[in-house]
Amino acid sequence: MAHSSEATVGHGDTPHEHHQHGSIGTYMAVFVALCVLTGASFFTYSPLWPFSDHVAWAFMMAVSCTKAMLVILFFMHLKYEANWKYVLTVPATFMSIFLVLMLVPDVGLRMRRASEERLRYMAVPQVTDTPAGQQAAPHPDGH
Repeated sequence: MAHSSEATVGHGDTPHEHHQHGSIGTYMAVFVALCVLTGASFFTYSPLWPFSDHVAWAFMMAVSCTKAMLVILFFMHLKYEANWKYVLTVPATFMSIFLVLMLVPDVGLRMRRASEERLRYMAVPQVTDTPAGQQAAPHPDGH
């Protein structure tokens, strides 16, 4: 019994979409994009960066997420997978966002109710240069 070319195709695939992974040109374009994005992220540390540190942080996060997306889509071949990938990634994404949002108040308000022992042993910022006529802030223990 002779096998047709359709018999070797995976379940749910049509014969035309079985081996449609990226070409070498696609991988080279993604590689160049990753190099450009890496250069853009290094630019934020340059003295030529015209924006504030907060804008630099947001820019770096956007560049990092874009680079991760390119690696996942093309080098891990997620772009060429079936639609079941959404069953795995969408709930994990929502859970990650939920966990980060639940931890924001805890991290942001952690010093509002610090224990007496923690306040006693925590580091105190040292003032090295004081303007004339002013004294450095005393240590909380009085030493």
